[in-house]
Amino acid sequence: MSREIIERYFNAFNSGDTDTMLALVSDNVQHFVNQGDMREGRGKFAEFCGHMGVSYREELHDMVVFVTEDGTRAAAEFTVHGEYLQTDPGLPEANGQKYVLPAGSFFSLEGGKITRITTYYNLQDWISQVSA
Repeated sequence: MSREIIERYFNAFNSGDTDTMLALVSDNVQHFVNQGDMREGRGKFAEFCGHMGVSYREELHDMVVFVTEDGTRAAAEFTVHGEYLQTDPGLPEANGQKYVLPAGSFFSLEGGKITRITTYYNLQDWISQVSA
């Protein structure tokens, strides 16, 4: 079941279906963004998803999902194909730059819900791509 939850999460991400993503996370989900602060709770995660939907258009390719035998942990490796739509504070100015970026996410699961999401990517690589 854990693999199906992670696959549904990423399918929802790729189709821009935030409602499904939110339904898959726990009420007190912990969301750790690369080089950012931890956000706790479904409400904070929803705010993040809303911001991302305005500032970026992304689709994940080359997805490989790993799940522990007990189903409490999972990881995914993928390539982000994106477009930078609206300037994020403290980052380079957006003007529709396209980027391709290797990334990975780690998950904790409990009771059929995602309780932790941690995402990593090379921020300097992304900055170089959108600044070129």
